[in-house]
Amino acid sequence: MTSPHPPGAAPPPGCPAHDQGATDSDPLVRLYAPEFAADPHRHYAHLRQYGALAPVEVAPGVTAMLVTDYRAALELLNDDTTWSKDSRAWMETVPPDSAVIPMLGWRANALFNDGEVHRRYRQVITDSFRLVEPHELRARVRHAADTLIQGFGATGEVDLVSQYAQLLPMLMFNNLFGMPESYGHQLISAVGRMMDGASQEEANTANAAFQAYITEMVATKKAQRGPDVTSWFLDHPNGLSEEEVIQQIVLTMAAGNEPLGNLIGNALSRMLSDDRYYSTLSGGALTARDAIEEVLWNDPPMANYAAHYPRRDVFFHGTWVRAGQLVLVSYAAANTQSGTVSTEEVRSGAGAHLSWSAGPHACPVQRHALVIATTAIERLTAWLSDIELARPEQRMQWRPGGFQRALVALPARFTPITPHQAGATPWDSSPSPSTRPEPTSTPRQPASAS
Repeated sequence: MTSPHPPGAAPPPGCPAHDQGATDSDPLVRLYAPEFAADPHRHYAHLRQYGALAPVEVAPGVTAMLVTDYRAALELLNDDTTWSKDSRAWMETVPPDSAVIPMLGWRANALFNDGEVHRRYRQVITDSFRLVEPHELRARVRHAADTLIQGFGATGEVDLVSQYAQLLPMLMFNNLFGMPESYGHQLISAVGRMMDGASQEEANTANAAFQAYITEMVATKKAQRGPDVTSWFLDHPNGLSEEEVIQQIVLTMAAGNEPLGNLIGNALSRMLSDDRYYSTLSGGALTARDAIEEVLWNDPPMANYAAHYPRRDVFFHGTWVRAGQLVLVSYAAANTQSGTVSTEEVRSGAGAHLSWSAGPHACPVQRHALVIATTAIERLTAWLSDIELARPEQRMQWRPGGFQRALVALPARFTPITPHQAGATPWDSSPSPSTRPEPTSTPRQPASAS
């Protein structure tokens, strides 16, 4: 950890953008702008000229420092003595109706708390997801994938983002938390608009819709428990209040739906536009897991979201950061820093990327996310073995929004399949436990973590 008062240095007196050299001729990079979404790595290269941290704008009038250096990012993520996840002091410095508040505003959940409070919340999540068996999870993914493929299989064309990658995590998490599939579209619409943060009105509306969905879910499960994650949250020995349960679900749903959909979509884009993956559909050397690892290195689904706030003025890797100032870790910039990774080869064996974060706030359900993403891609390419992009990769558009890395669309074409053709099709696949029966005995209680 660097010293907050090194010899010859003085505390930062004013605006971080001014202190770091941003001027009218060199304006702040706007992470929410379409030009950033179109070519973020060009902007990361520019931001590295400032050093390990650079000033950026995350919403109109809302500034932050962005960590672009791998070593600095890893140090910050592992240092919860200097850095806090509690955003309440920062919230007093920005307009309450800012479009980024739904994403950065404090909640009583594992993401926005530190120390024992964080551990208490996180244990509920890890214990509950430990009860989801891997083989059952794969069966659920296969069923969700088959259901979606049945919807477009006879047409010979599909938008792999809106008709597959975004919908599959919704089906999965909506079901895992014990809600009927009819609620899934409400969920994916709300989470997607929250991530985009296009305007204050849209962000606030999406946040309200998301809260309404979660509140109804908890009310339903309070009335009738089942073998589902919501019920396990409610019954966990840590004894969360109803509001605390709601907030852990808000966190888990938001972290599980949009980012996982982005991961699937970005990996499919890579597989279908790279000749090294082309033969994968018929048994090539590079696999869906390789494509996922490439995306996690180069285009992480949550590129710039690890928000931290120093507990005191700190001189960090050559930059003064004031107490309570918003600092975002750029997983994308840190992962692709010069000398950290090669852009020529698959990185599955190249060490640790930061896309799952690191330290006490590292993603608690990495294994589940990888199972879902890998199985979803394998299932799609198994049924649609000749699928190809309908337009060149260079013409693909990326959704604006400084936090996520997500395609607007991924149009593809393939030989149509129908329920009546010879051979196996998704319509012939065996049922899986996607919709669980009503419990006939008391659900298992999560075991307390050691």
